[in-house]
Amino acid sequence: MKHRIRSLERDEVEGLLEHERAHASRMPVIEVLRTRIAELDAGATPSGGDQREAREGGTSHGSPVSPDGAAQPGPPDRHGLRQVTWGG
Repeated sequence: MKHRIRSLERDEVEGLLEHERAHASRMPVIEVLRTRIAELDAGATPSGGDQREAREGGTSHGSPVSPDGAAQPGPPDRHGLRQVTWGG
């Protein structure tokens, strides 16, 4: 989420903060938005780029993400095995 709000102007971040407080009121989200407002007040500028043009099927760095790369399931766990105790 942080990378998405970096392209927003201060008034847009404030709008998100107001919306978050009025609806879900999630503290981690509120803290990220407050921090970004403080950064903008300290002289930070919104990053370039339009988040709506993000490539589908890729990461924010353009790497393709495919289900083919997911780990394959292993064998099922074996239940009912005898418990081994040490020393006795």
